[in-house]
Amino acid sequence: MRKLWSFFLPLGISASLVTISHVIINSTLSRSADPERIIASYAVAMSLLAITERPAVLLRQTSSTLVRDKRSFHSTLAVAQLVFASIMMLGIVISYTPLGSFIFKDVFGVTKDNVQDVILVYKVLMFVSLFSGIRCFYQGVIIYNLRTKWLTIGMVIRLAGMYALSLYFIHTGVTSGVVGAVIFLFGMMIEAAVSFLEGRLLVRKMPVKLENHAIESKRHVFSFYRPLLYSSFISVWIGPAINAILGKTWDAQLAISSFAIAASLVMLLSSFFSYFHQIVINFYRIDPAAVRRFILMLGFVPALLLGLIAFTPVGVFLLEHVIGVHGRLQSESIRVLQGFVLFALVMPWLDVMNGLVLVRGQTKLIIGSQIANFSFTFITLFVCIGIAPEWNGTIGAWAQSIGMTAELIFVALALRFIKDPVTETLQNR
Repeated sequence: MRKLWSFFLPLGISASLVTISHVIINSTLSRSADPERIIASYAVAMSLLAITERPAVLLRQTSSTLVRDKRSFHSTLAVAQLVFASIMMLGIVISYTPLGSFIFKDVFGVTKDNVQDVILVYKVLMFVSLFSGIRCFYQGVIIYNLRTKWLTIGMVIRLAGMYALSLYFIHTGVTSGVVGAVIFLFGMMIEAAVSFLEGRLLVRKMPVKLENHAIESKRHVFSFYRPLLYSSFISVWIGPAINAILGKTWDAQLAISSFAIAASLVMLLSSFFSYFHQIVINFYRIDPAAVRRFILMLGFVPALLLGLIAFTPVGVFLLEHVIGVHGRLQSESIRVLQGFVLFALVMPWLDVMNGLVLVRGQTKLIIGSQIANFSFTFITLFVCIGIAPEWNGTIGAWAQSIGMTAELIFVALALRFIKDPVTETLQNR
């Protein structure tokens, strides 16, 4: 149990610290002469980055699951390099062809006057995807070798660098959203450098080839990575779908803003518990009983904490005195938080189940689970907007909660009825 705690705590802390980087950027941009326009241009470009960066982020789970020797490392690295090249090509096309204007103007709804500002921000942010991919790839190696303290160290150094650069821009003047993109890129480069240096040291100590490790070529890696990529293309549309439906509620502005406030609180609260899948990947085959005890110990904590915030005066205190939300927006945000309690209850267990999927190498199941999530989210959105549009932002919370519950049920049933290939092989022997 001590080993599990020493492995998990640095992961949880580093995940929680990520939110501080966005606070640094937003507080820097708010010092400009025209903060609304500049923050908006940065936020829209970040919305696209969240989609284009996703293939790079998936490399963390891929390398932590597959890289066990130098041969599997080089096979996975070859796939990662193809991902990096594809992301950069897409970024160049978006930044330097009319496709970028079409996406930001016709898809994201940016006015014609502001499109160029957003594209300028994205021209910097596209490099964030590259360094994020390098970071995630080597973090997977670090996580497998149980050196998770380096994730926290990298994040702390990243935040220090971002804060120092933000002070420089505050002193010299913030003139565009590009400032936020440069700060973010600088921080990601720092974290990628730390992960690369530690990861390379660990790779040098690996054996050339483990006897019973089946990952020997790019084809093996692609068979694992490809379903993760396809499932991510499904999941990225859930957020935009929720915001689109919230725009059709009785008070669209109140619905969208209260949902955004509540969702940011939920993400901050649950980020610490978002690495249960790594506990499963790295320890389940070794000691499943210890993993079960550890998960049972912490699995209900997010729901208990969110329940405390949503149903007691603690939530009012946080919203009023920490976040600065008052009046009608405060009461509506509390209602949305109450709808998110189911989400906080389900999220840790879904992460555990996805860890089991990764351990078994059955990543095709994740495509089905994302379809279940997407389908039930949409059904809930349309049913709620049809019968109770006055629920406003709460519709989004319930849709996301029910969608994730459907995803959990799908994965749990699939794992129950589909045999574990490793266990089946051992039994046949």
